Amino acid sequence: MMREWERFRRVFAPRSLRLQLLSRSLFILAALLLLIGVLQYVFMEQFMIKNKVASVQSQFFSIPLDIWLNPNIDNGRARGPFLPEASLAFVGPGDSFRIVANNPRVGSVPRLSVEEYGEALAREQKQPHYLIVKDDKGMEQLVVLQRIAPRGRLAQISTSMGPIRDVLLSQLWTFLALAAAALGMGVAAFLPVLRRTLVPLSNMIETVEQIDAGKLDERLPVHQGQLEIDRLSRSFNRMLERLEASFETEKEAKEQMRRFIADASHELRTPLTSIHGFLEVLLRGAAQKPDQLDKALRSMYGESERLNKLVRDLLLLARLDRHPTVDLKEESLSDIVDEMEPQLRLLAGRRNVEFSVQPDVSACIDKDKIKQVLLNLFHNAVQHTDPAEGTVSVSLEQTQEEALLSVQDNGSGIPEEHVPRLFERFYRIDSSRARIYGGAGLGLSITKSIMDLHDGTIEVSSRVGEGSSFTIRLPVPAEGGQQADE
Repeated sequence: MMREWERFRRVFAPRSLRLQLLSRSLFILAALLLLIGVLQYVFMEQFMIKNKVASVQSQFFSIPLDIWLNPNIDNGRARGPFLPEASLAFVGPGDSFRIVANNPRVGSVPRLSVEEYGEALAREQKQPHYLIVKDDKGMEQLVVLQRIAPRGRLAQISTSMGPIRDVLLSQLWTFLALAAAALGMGVAAFLPVLRRTLVPLSNMIETVEQIDAGKLDERLPVHQGQLEIDRLSRSFNRMLERLEASFETEKEAKEQMRRFIADASHELRTPLTSIHGFLEVLLRGAAQKPDQLDKALRSMYGESERLNKLVRDLLLLARLDRHPTVDLKEESLSDIVDEMEPQLRLLAGRRNVEFSVQPDVSACIDKDKIKQVLLNLFHNAVQHTDPAEGTVSVSLEQTQEEALLSVQDNGSGIPEEHVPRLFERFYRIDSSRARIYGGAGLGLSITKSIMDLHDGTIEVSSRVGEGSSFTIRLPVPAEGGQQADE
């Protein structure tokens, strides 16, 4: 019972769409019925009055003319076949007025103004002149004026408007009863139709009420037979898809941030722990032993270098995330590779390094960041190749649409299952080996972020035991592209 009452209250609440549609529809229907009633009353009144005038005129012409010219009058009453339910008067020349027959049920015979009699005399004999007036008792009378001779004589027939008003009032009450019945039947018929029409909207409301941040996979039906509702459903579904994607992105970002903080804390803790351990050893007396002091200082220096590089990488990633802007200028990639060749060879140590650089390769780049990319890729290749038998190859070439810079090595290679996660922050295939070489798993993440800022891409090709190849693709300047097309 309470559920039914709650449902009724929701449906017919003051701000309910159903109630508003029903009330406004009934208001329009009532206004139309009122307009029809008013028009019907006016047209019916005119019709009945004209019909009465025509009836009076027809009866008038049935009375012999000599009765009007020489009436036999006794105390205001005429003896002869005069009109029933009417009073008769004669209007002659010189503003003469005499009553021929006075019917008490009609009321006193009204006398009109000279102007009204003159207007009636100006009409043709077959055209009656009529008007509605009130007598001295306030009773409405229909007065018909008819010319009876060409010498300026008028016959005045007056009859009560009461019967006509009674018929009109009866018709009006009948119409009001029918209108009320029509409104009642309209409500009875409109409610089911309205309920059925608003079913899609009710379905939308129920679906939306079920949707929260945890159920964004719910979708509204888009084929409910109503164009506007279907369009609204499609728009709402697109909004839900965007919201779901936003929530998933936010969830993923929070998870990445959690992992990032955990990994960064772990990476920072490792060198700090080592430095702290060596300091404890020195404080316990090792500082007095030159060989142990030298070993501890060298180890602490290596850990501090590792810590310093990690902090620099973290700050760089933070800047790339917070202010992802680059100063793009057309630069020569060939000159950049040639400029960095001595540094790369020094970094490679005893490894074999091969360069294959096509001259005059240019692109719109941030020079310092591209140097960082090349250094990261080369350092990554050096870490995963044998110090004595390793080979690292650097190649640069240009096509019609892009410049390709590749770094290839003959190292251990990357298992296929690790390739999709290579560019995640702090992700390492072999964490123990990476620690030996000081890697924290940030180099490729930085490289990917820089390439995104350049509208470029980075590709990986690797086979276990044969080595890996990293290739970056940068769009060439528009003018260069046009020249190549020509």
